[in-house]
Amino acid sequence: MQKKNLDIREYARNKGVPFWRIAERYGGMADSNFSRMLRHELPDDKKAEIKAIIDDLTAE
Repeated sequence: MQKKNLDIREYARNKGVPFWRIAERYGGMADSNFSRMLRHELPDDKKAEIKAIIDDLTAE
């Protein structure tokens, strides 16, 4: 079984941003809820939003 949202997972890993920081910024959700959300392939607009959050966190 192939993991979903590999682009998001790899983008975060390459930028050195942990899921808990993304989850907190994405809507104040827990890391576990964010990980569960990634189990299903996200639409492109949501992926773009998450990548923008990762970029913002990297710039801080």
